[in-house]
Amino acid sequence: MLRNLVRLHSRVGHALSPPIVCPRSQALKLPLPLLSVNSKYYSIITERKKFYEDVSISHGEAGGMFEINLDQRKLKTPGGKLFTAPNKALAIAVANEWDTQKDTVKFYSMHMTTLCNTALDNPTFRSKDQMITAALKYLETDTICYRVEEPPSLVELQNNEWDPVLNWIEDRYNVVVGSSTNILGPEIPQATMDTFRQHLGSYNFWSLTGLEYVITQLKSVVLAFALIDKHITVEQAVLLSRLEEEFQIGHWGNVEWAHDVDLYELRARTAAGALFVHFSSESSTVKRKLMQD
Repeated sequence: MLRNLVRLHSRVGHALSPPIVCPRSQALKLPLPLLSVNSKYYSIITERKKFYEDVSISHGEAGGMFEINLDQRKLKTPGGKLFTAPNKALAIAVANEWDTQKDTVKFYSMHMTTLCNTALDNPTFRSKDQMITAALKYLETDTICYRVEEPPSLVELQNNEWDPVLNWIEDRYNVVVGSSTNILGPEIPQATMDTFRQHLGSYNFWSLTGLEYVITQLKSVVLAFALIDKHITVEQAVLLSRLEEEFQIGHWGNVEWAHDVDLYELRARTAAGALFVHFSSESSTVKRKLMQD
């Protein structure tokens, strides 16, 4: 069933993964704008007429950091900080988002930029421990841990498509997660929570920002871990997170354009979050491989 769903939506495939290299990236010259507004303004304004011409990426004064220059002016975060990326791969990804904007800058479509802004400004002033606790809350209500008792065809679909991922994460991390038809969900052992907390603690602040974002998009710690570990693809992760919805659509139909928009946007956000995790990783080997791919 999942393979059929993947084929059904394959026409969008990689188009929704945020592109990494711009056509003009040879000289790191890209058209990209300056955003220097406060958080309140940024949260209200979702679109704006394009107001820039050229963009360049340069080494920042702080060692190893990269800055984005927009028409000779430096990009800033909504909180007013100098926008800096920890490596070239992430800087190019952000620059490419701005480069693909046409006559109108659509801020809501710029997921990599938003994640960088969140990591830099930390608007809710959270520590890593607080972020980890928030992420683990999703394990208690994880999408693939909640099962239905009827109809039989949906029960079978959930077992066939969700169980392999659940078995994978239990084997991969030597934990017990389980599933339940109870409205309260399965009771997650403390040992499992401790293992996942330790694993999340191994990520740096930037990567954790991206991983938490992926978890919230999929409403699943299990699917997020499987995606980041490259056990499943973005397309598979999204369809698995929407399994019951896709089942209902298959039986009752849907408003096609609305369904497609929701699906594509979720893919785009999930892909951006996954790329952000890898680009924010401290492993330069991972970054080089992703750039080549």
